[in-house]
Amino acid sequence: MHTAKQHTWQALEALSTATPTLTELFATNAKRGQEYTISACQMYLDFSKQLIDEQVLQHLLQLAYDCALPQAITALLGGEMVNDTENRPALHTALRAPKGASLMLQGRDINVDIHQSLEKLQGIAERLRAKTWRGYSGKAITDVVNIGVGGSDLGPLLATTALAEWSDTDICVHFVSNMDGTQLGTLLKVLNPATTVFIISSKSFSTLDTLSNAKTALAWLLNTGADKASILRRHFIAISTRSDKMSDWGIHPENQLCLWDWVGGRFSLWSAIGLVVAIKIGTARFYELLAGAHAMDRHFAHADFADNLPVMLALIGVWNSTFLQINAHSVLPYDGRLAAFPDYLTQLEMESNGKSVGRDGKPLNFATCPILWGDIGSNAQHAFYQLLHQGTERVSCDFIAPIRRYDSRQTSNETLSDQHRWTLANCLAQSQVLAFGNQALGKVEGTDNLAHFKHYRGNQPSSTLLLEALTPNSLGALIALYEHKVYVMSVIWGINPFDQWGVEVGKVMAQSVYEALNGLPANFDSSTNALLTHIRQQS
Repeated sequence: MHTAKQHTWQALEALSTATPTLTELFATNAKRGQEYTISACQMYLDFSKQLIDEQVLQHLLQLAYDCALPQAITALLGGEMVNDTENRPALHTALRAPKGASLMLQGRDINVDIHQSLEKLQGIAERLRAKTWRGYSGKAITDVVNIGVGGSDLGPLLATTALAEWSDTDICVHFVSNMDGTQLGTLLKVLNPATTVFIISSKSFSTLDTLSNAKTALAWLLNTGADKASILRRHFIAISTRSDKMSDWGIHPENQLCLWDWVGGRFSLWSAIGLVVAIKIGTARFYELLAGAHAMDRHFAHADFADNLPVMLALIGVWNSTFLQINAHSVLPYDGRLAAFPDYLTQLEMESNGKSVGRDGKPLNFATCPILWGDIGSNAQHAFYQLLHQGTERVSCDFIAPIRRYDSRQTSNETLSDQHRWTLANCLAQSQVLAFGNQALGKVEGTDNLAHFKHYRGNQPSSTLLLEALTPNSLGALIALYEHKVYVMSVIWGINPFDQWGVEVGKVMAQSVYEALNGLPANFDSSTNALLTHIRQQS
């Protein structure tokens, strides 16, 4: 750690030992609720309920400069080798750049390649939506099943769930990720093989989970007695970096969509991986999703750090987890359409920044990524808010909600709009009680004994992020916001957020265990050996 960074880091460590309470912070600044806010990209961020005063804020901003964050942002957006352990850039931002926004990589303008892929995606999506894509029996397609795992599943699932009200097709989309066969088996019982298309999404086209499910889907279709070549041509689409492997599997070249190795799986929604989203909401609205993300990219690139949404969210996250030792973070969307967002962020943040070794290969001596979880607000209130309000663990929270239930382009339902106002009321009320405890409620009624049980500790830090409305554009900006937050945190911590060796090790080990399950000799630890013996005895 160089001298300037070390000095700022030590100053923040000292400040963390004597942090004023939220009650004290608000008492000393009557305008805190107005001053500790940022507005950009159809969003309003209130971080006044974070355990930050002006001194902490200025040191955090200085830390960003000490860690060369401006240069790191330029490196990311410019296609430099920010994924140094795999020797490649991380150019998910290029995927949502408009046509003509040239970006050269190894002598090639990748914007041209990206938009060629998007045009092919558009052609496939519109054929399916227009009912001109026919199955082996000549019937139009009614169902599309996305087979993928991780980023090939969570991103498209989030977008199609969040934007379901923007759908203008009767095509049903489904998602299969788990290798145990339960998801796929349940679907195959109700789907019609003559009218079902499968999308196989795998960056390497070697992901065991995905290919196992794809093999089962193919066998299901072959059981119809239809010609194999016709089935592969009419019922399978594939998305991968490996055209050779797609072809070897039997995917027709016209049904192949390309990825690139400079796109990480958890950052791939904006690519052909988003095909199922385009099918569901139309390509015009899919482009709106990309445009919203691009707007956040521009904001991230150009806004001053004090007014920069991703930078501020990231600095708050570093302050909480590294300096205040708040090692749990909950994401709480107060809108059922964002139900999949916490799961999406779980992968995005913990797979990216769940690292204990820096870019220099040396172990880190401070806390990095917190444990992240969440749920939609109403469910969470009746599940784990008890711990937030009265438990022993310190937890930071992000409250997320659209201000309006409907966009101006949508037909509103007044009853649902009124329910939404109640939802907003709950959102704001919960952040108050988390911040101020019993003071937010006034006098607690009841006996002295009961009063002990009705004590709410308060001083739990939270941010509130308000969207103007939930639209394809604002969803794109929201997802990009958290992508950039993750990157900024990685820069402060000095880690590579684009590899995932902890994921790969499990895949390698599973192969050895699978062979042992099938009778090949193996010698693992005593626990694994005993479990293998028990499974064989019961099989």
